[in-house]
Amino acid sequence: MKILQRYFAVNITQAVVFVLVAFLALIAFMDLAQELPSVGKGNYMIQHAFLYVLLLVPGHVYEVMPVAALIGTIYTMAQFAQSSEFTIMRASSMSTRMAASMLCKIGIVFVAVTFLFGELITPRSTPLAERVKLAAKGGTVSAEFRSGMWTKDIVHAEGVKGPAIGSRFFNVRQIKPDGQLIDVKLYEFDTGMRMRSLITAASATYDGSNTWQLREVTETRFNNSRVLPEPGAPLPPGTSIQSTYGQETSSVSTRRVPTLDLVSEITPKILSVSHSDPDRMSANELAVYTRHLAENRQETERFKIAFWKKLVDPLAIFVLMLLALPFAYLHTRSGGISLKIFIGIMIGVSFILMNSLFSHLGLLSTWPAFLTAVAPSLLFLLLTIGALWWVERH
Repeated sequence: MKILQRYFAVNITQAVVFVLVAFLALIAFMDLAQELPSVGKGNYMIQHAFLYVLLLVPGHVYEVMPVAALIGTIYTMAQFAQSSEFTIMRASSMSTRMAASMLCKIGIVFVAVTFLFGELITPRSTPLAERVKLAAKGGTVSAEFRSGMWTKDIVHAEGVKGPAIGSRFFNVRQIKPDGQLIDVKLYEFDTGMRMRSLITAASATYDGSNTWQLREVTETRFNNSRVLPEPGAPLPPGTSIQSTYGQETSSVSTRRVPTLDLVSEITPKILSVSHSDPDRMSANELAVYTRHLAENRQETERFKIAFWKKLVDPLAIFVLMLLALPFAYLHTRSGGISLKIFIGIMIGVSFILMNSLFSHLGLLSTWPAFLTAVAPSLLFLLLTIGALWWVERH
């Protein structure tokens, strides 16, 4: 069986690599076609476009590997059926369970490669691609809102470890490729959501250890003459509030300083992922950002679904490779190799569409994130079991 396992592995790997390269070449060509209108703007030349497209390739490997594994395995199984090799293997006491076991062992390699690209290479290559493009164009990163990028963090009494004493809304107009922030505004509130300070800075750079250095800073503080109860709490006997604004803010002070150190939970990592496509982020980045959103009581469902998809989608390679096994039982009169490959492409496209559909349905219907991510693979697993049962009976 070791010889047979090696024979399966060599043939399937060659077919999968061929299909993968073909898909990557096609996707890279489409990416390059999209970049051509931008060539010539600023210092963005054709070599920058080629480098940008090349750095996006690792992300596409993660996306198309399951489909490439499906089509490559179908091609190999169809070849075995056409040459009657699979019939000979079955006559030599190879059962369906043994064939499925060999496919799963080969699938482990493809799953490992997919995780490698998804968790280690893509999270580094994709931001690098964007920095190359922005540096060549001389541009900056900005959010889709006119006011720039927004995020939120918690203000702690001592650094980022002490008790929470308020919250801060972080507004950045632009982010340069080197990570420098341009036109920064910070709105700080206490635990009762009463505004306590407004800080504006021309720029900010990250010094490490959760510390930002703000430059050309203007700080406006709204000071209290007395401490009011939290909203909704009963007032002390004999106390009445005639003017909420007047009671809460007795004086406003403004100061201007050249530099100011700001301790914040917001780091360049969080800022970079806050404007990134969740599908291009690693599971670790998604976990960190989801935890940050949860701590700040923000919507996390979209990122939870993306996190579980990062873990589940590579495992779908096992299901899709097993789905290719029934094609080895089909005789030549059931259709040539080209027809079987076409069917495989349709199955792969269906899997991608089903994955996308369930992601949107789960987000709209507030389904559990894990169930949303695993549902397409479970459906195709049922299809695989049904197909294997049918070929066994016929």
